[in-house]
Amino acid sequence: MKIADVRALTADQLQDNLLQLKKEQFNLRFQAATGQMEKTHRVDQVRKDIARVKTVMRQKAQA
Repeated sequence: MKIADVRALTADQLQDNLLQLKKEQFNLRFQAATGQMEKTHRVDQVRKDIARVKTVMRQKAQA
């Protein structure tokens, strides 16, 4: 997910996106713990996407 795409979302969409990313992060952690993980790089991508969404949410709240 690119930052321009995140900035184009509304506050409600950002909140929904954040919730979806956190669920995916949980599932990836669960897969890693059970040894079923295939795409190990996805953990880092999801973590960075969560940070991007939170950053934009904070910027919009301050504006």
